Amino acid sequence: MPLPSRKSLLVGLLVLAWLTAMASAFWWYQARYIRPFADTTALFSGDPLRLPAELAGPGPIRLVHFWDPACPCNVGNQQHLAELIARFASQGVVFYAVQKPGSQGQLPDTLSALKPLSQFPGAEQLPASPAVGIWDKDGKLAYFGPYSEGATCTSSNSFIEPILEALAQNRPINATHTLAVGCFCPWAEPAVGH
Repeated sequence: MPLPSRKSLLVGLLVLAWLTAMASAFWWYQARYIRPFADTTALFSGDPLRLPAELAGPGPIRLVHFWDPACPCNVGNQQHLAELIARFASQGVVFYAVQKPGSQGQLPDTLSALKPLSQFPGAEQLPASPAVGIWDKDGKLAYFGPYSEGATCTSSNSFIEPILEALAQNRPINATHTLAVGCFCPWAEPAVGH
């Protein structure tokens, strides 16, 4: 059996190095961003939430997006949130965002219509994010919970469109306690055991 030429040996080593680099990159990416969908159950209760004083009372329908930049689940609903803004802002719905305290990051440019709120009474008791609160024209909390159930959020599986449509038609909604299974990240830091 003849020995491989230098050129063949070099090509073989380059292919091996390329395969090793691709396998390492895939493993790193998978470990960092891709995770299997786990049935995470969260109980959302809107009881502690209050609109800040400057937003409280009668006014437009107000949607508040609660998000954590470190939560990979937020990426799954950003396109849907942009679609909600495009569809309902012209109907008078005003969109706000509350970022998890102590977190770093910003929303993409497609969500620049969201008005940031630095303080939100009761937000420290949120169970998970992403979450959404919707207040009706009287300033009463109509809905609090997730955008949808499941691993992703789209207009086809969303809870939000029917609620906004009903509120726009002045139909009363009271859905402030929601049990959902989906992609969620904890909002509050877990208590450290003794």
